[in-house]
Amino acid sequence: MSALAKPVVRLVPPASPPTDNARLVRGVVAKEPWATQQVWELYAPMVFGLLERSLGPAGDAEDVMQEVFLRVYSRAHTINDPNALRSFVYSVAIRILKWELRKRRVRRFLRLSPSGELPDPPAPAADPEHRDLLRRFYGVLDRLESQERLLFGLRHLERLTVQEMTEVLGISAATVKRRLTVASARVAELVDSDPGLKAYYRQSRGALAE
Repeated sequence: MSALAKPVVRLVPPASPPTDNARLVRGVVAKEPWATQQVWELYAPMVFGLLERSLGPAGDAEDVMQEVFLRVYSRAHTINDPNALRSFVYSVAIRILKWELRKRRVRRFLRLSPSGELPDPPAPAADPEHRDLLRRFYGVLDRLESQERLLFGLRHLERLTVQEMTEVLGISAATVKRRLTVASARVAELVDSDPGLKAYYRQSRGALAE
């Protein structure tokens, strides 16, 4: 992947009002620096949040985000409705995220330790107890099939409705509900086997509720 000179991610919208979407899309298609910069400023926080929550604290969200925006810039000419720019960026991020989760699942099988367990990544020093629980929770998510993990994350971490999930994933509502039920049951089963994580999960149920 070619390097992308990335500005600092802003956690608030840019101070200047955004250009109208039609002109903005034309600028991106023409590879105008002002347009690519403004698309980054408008949508990088949204994309980074999605990737960080879905991949976990050690998920290389910044690197994956660069790939998302490279794809957005290269495929901008396919946008038929400029007013759908935000949805386009989000759908590209979902597709890249789906592939990243598949690659991570393959790497997990290739990197198993002799005991059959995934080697623990180094944990940051700050707030070690909370970070350890978070690492263990994402370890649970790592054991899901890639699409089940994606569905679980979109529903419980991104708070998308079933209808919104069918639109961004291009699958039926019945399929979403069926696979989401399987994923949720699997997560509950794995969490129940870890007493500390079980208590943490129960405490956080408000954030993960249907």
